Amino acid sequence: MKKYLPTKDQLRKQKSLRFLGDMVFENNLWHFNRHSVSYAVLVGLFCCFLPIPFQMIPGIFLCMWLGANIPLAVALIWISNPITIPAMFYFTYRLGTLLMGHENKVDSVSLSWEWLSGQLATVWQPLLLGSLVAGITLGALGFISVRLYWRWRISRYWHQRRRRMPKL
Repeated sequence: MKKYLPTKDQLRKQKSLRFLGDMVFENNLWHFNRHSVSYAVLVGLFCCFLPIPFQMIPGIFLCMWLGANIPLAVALIWISNPITIPAMFYFTYRLGTLLMGHENKVDSVSLSWEWLSGQLATVWQPLLLGSLVAGITLGALGFISVRLYWRWRISRYWHQRRRRMPKL
């Protein structure tokens, strides 16, 4: 998995991350272990549903606070990209309207600044609620899944190791 994730040097070149200085490049935030990977999945899946620009910035701050693996979290945040974000935000908007008990007030979606500024007063509350619920839910499911998978892999490894040991 490491070969698909950005390296420290690639992220050092990102102008948007320079204000963090060397704090973001601390070695503990780049290791793969049960703690850092599970929290990276939590942070990445939560932040990818945030309806804000530059989702990586709060994601990196959460990684530094929780001790999560930064490259994995950033890769998961990139799930929301210009191709996937309209579908994700429509889903979270519909989830928000369902949870709030409102009816759908959006008939059509146009990816333009005029449409967004005209509809923002109507859609911001259900969109925000749906985004937070989806982010928290999927982040928690991802966190639990990683922890369970990690535990299963370790127990399987120890079981196989015990079998390979010669019997006395």
